[in-house]
Amino acid sequence: MPRSKKRINKGGAGGRPLRAQQPFSDEDASIETMSHSSSFSDPTSLADDCTETDQTVEDLDEEASQEDYDYRLRGFIDSTFDKSAKVRISALEGLKSAFSSKLLYDFILERRLTLTDSIERCLKKGKSEEQCIATQVASLLCIQLGSSIESEEVFKSLRPIFKTILTDKSVCVQTRKACATSLAICCYVAADDIEDLHLTITYLESIFTTSYQMQDKTIGVQTASLDISALVAWSLLLTICPPSLMKKIFETHLAKLPCLLSCGNVDMRIAAGETMALLFELARDIYDDFEFNDMELLCCKLKGLATDSNKYRAKTDRKKQRSVFRDVLKTVEDGDFDPETITFGPECMYIDSWVKKRTYETFKELLASGIRFHLQANEFVRSVFELGPPLLLDAATLKANKTSRVERHFYNSAVSKARTKARNKFRDKRAEIGEYF
Repeated sequence: MPRSKKRINKGGAGGRPLRAQQPFSDEDASIETMSHSSSFSDPTSLADDCTETDQTVEDLDEEASQEDYDYRLRGFIDSTFDKSAKVRISALEGLKSAFSSKLLYDFILERRLTLTDSIERCLKKGKSEEQCIATQVASLLCIQLGSSIESEEVFKSLRPIFKTILTDKSVCVQTRKACATSLAICCYVAADDIEDLHLTITYLESIFTTSYQMQDKTIGVQTASLDISALVAWSLLLTICPPSLMKKIFETHLAKLPCLLSCGNVDMRIAAGETMALLFELARDIYDDFEFNDMELLCCKLKGLATDSNKYRAKTDRKKQRSVFRDVLKTVEDGDFDPETITFGPECMYIDSWVKKRTYETFKELLASGIRFHLQANEFVRSVFELGPPLLLDAATLKANKTSRVERHFYNSAVSKARTKARNKFRDKRAEIGEYF
């Protein structure tokens, strides 16, 4: 297409009147030179302008993305009041995923009462699956709010419902187990009064202490499953008990817990053994002259479990049991603990006691893949493990600290090979096993 030949009218009847022409001066030349050099000659200025523009676009995209995310979360909250159980379960799953993978303190704080009401409704009117997910959302809600007045109010609102479900024998065992775990986690995070802590411990004790009177192999599978969850939840709360309350616990349970080591359920034996190790660790921290009356009998029983080779037990059960009770025996006999290192981003954390081990395993089971994120960014979780304030890291630093998939593969292969070689020494029939006796 030929270009238009229309002329631009620079003056005259239809255009803007021309100014009177002034003679060209040196000052005009200098102004013109400055104008050209500032606009085109400085590449730094141009780069800065581009950077500012890109940053503005990124901020706008991030803001739009956050608004969309908040909108979806509001939809999940609204859907928890839906008439359809399927819709409510899907909404609870969405909230569970969001609370475990991101920090949403401000969003949750504005809608705390609505969220608490929705959880109460799901616990009271829902069936087993819905109730189990609702208990997890309640625990995550308290972890998001941290140790604050708001989380304490959430705990006090939900505790009566948890207690009713936990002690109701007509309720599904899976729901009662979920309530026991959530009750302990919410109490651990939010309870600020020793009376609240003592009351929660009493609820949990009423469940698992029934196993003290039962003989070996008489505990049913469902009953054992509930008792294990209550015992593990109870042991979590022991890690924050004051010495005055621990004294009563030592007197009541230290002599009775060993009877659970003879239970026919391997998970019950392991839970009882780990709880015994935790109690011994706490007792030695509180009392310098702590002594257990039946120490010889207890150590003999622990050694038997650490070297158990009975063929009537499943091979995987024997392997898991021996591994745990070797560590339990070290703690009971010598007060030792084999430390474990947890790496998250550029930081690492040492699990160097049964107290930290029980706390970390509880949080890990609830947060799943989000545990590393919360260890990095959640102030409450970091305070629990004494990690200090969250580190302020830019994107470049995070990228530099992130290992590639190939590096992770080679590292895992090397670790697996070294572990196999070390274990082969113990698997060899000719190896000495006298160290366990």
